[in-house]
Amino acid sequence: MLSNADSIPFSTTLHVRDTCLCLHVQRAARALARRFDNAMKPVGLTNGQFSLLMSLNRPKPATMTSVAHLLAMDRTTLTAALKVLERRGLVENSTDPSDRRGRLLKLTDAGMAALTAALPIWTRVHAELQEALGEGGAEGLRLQLTAIG
Repeated sequence: MLSNADSIPFSTTLHVRDTCLCLHVQRAARALARRFDNAMKPVGLTNGQFSLLMSLNRPKPATMTSVAHLLAMDRTTLTAALKVLERRGLVENSTDPSDRRGRLLKLTDAGMAALTAALPIWTRVHAELQEALGEGGAEGLRLQLTAIG
């Protein structure tokens, strides 16, 4: 238990608030997620669902591991997100014939239709963000974020 003598000064709280990279990235991520979530509402997707569907837009079915890695998700979180899309008929989840323990994921026709409807929305919102960040701002931000992760 902390005594008053052991307490952290409020100035330290302000310093962390103003300088913490993790806090600022989390706040920005939440703001971006809300912006894309609101924009995607008319097509019935969240930004996370859009990203997951887009990750499955490939010539051959994807493995759970490859999708989890691409989206930086653990398998449990990915499985929960997939269940929602499977129930809606947007994603098909099947056993990998080359490894019976593995799962293969692919878009259904309905999933491709949802992704096709969402792509112009993503393109518009993404262009708005790039414009707001100014010339080279979006690319610079992506490079900086990639350096962290």
